[in-house]
Amino acid sequence: MKNRHLAPLVVLHLVIGAITAAVIFGVDWWPDQASEQAVRADHLMWFLVIASGVIFTGVTAFLVYATWRFRAPPGDESDGPPSHGNTRLEIVWTVIPVLLLAVIGIWSSVTTGRNEAVASDREIIEVHAWQFAWEFTYRDAGFTTGDLVLPQGRQVELIMRSSDVIHDLWVPEFRLKEDVVPGVTTNLLIDPTRVGTYPLICAELCGAGHGIMRSQAIVKTQADYEAWKRQSAATARAAGAPAPAPTN
Repeated sequence: MKNRHLAPLVVLHLVIGAITAAVIFGVDWWPDQASEQAVRADHLMWFLVIASGVIFTGVTAFLVYATWRFRAPPGDESDGPPSHGNTRLEIVWTVIPVLLLAVIGIWSSVTTGRNEAVASDREIIEVHAWQFAWEFTYRDAGFTTGDLVLPQGRQVELIMRSSDVIHDLWVPEFRLKEDVVPGVTTNLLIDPTRVGTYPLICAELCGAGHGIMRSQAIVKTQADYEAWKRQSAATARAAGAPAPAPTN
């Protein structure tokens, strides 16, 4: 590459790279991490975003420079001179995406495997969805609630069913979402790590009331969670609430 091309290209890379980095790192893109799955997902996403930023910087810098430096003069409608492709460059821009895809594929597979590893002491909660509400049943304690309450530091398995149409359970702070499908039982594993209250959203357009199909995911310490379960079970018994119906 001739020196007259090198200097402006370096300047363009620095300027575009600085703007891209400011956008990537200067914006709070994701909500708080509240599960082990969120940490793993964010590591993978940061790699994807940073790699995309690097590629965007390089492509945009060359595009801007080529548009300015090699533009045709006004009134020139002739074809450009014939040229043969650069074999070395073609090999480089083929090998690099292949390697990136291989890294992303392997990393994604490992992340999925770790996220779906089942703990033997997990808490099991049944989820029932319909237009337009969520229902969470704690069968071992004999009660049902409209909020999803989870213990910190213990894996929870959600066993989910739908009465009518496809819904999708999503808690952004957990970085997890799963369809809830009529006639099919779906499962979702969560390892909560942070005490707090988080929005629980239906992420599948399920009808006119889709926008109001919202609830809360509440993560409590293990001691508070057990106390909450005992209190909720006692309240349900005192109110004469029927036991949760068996499910198939």
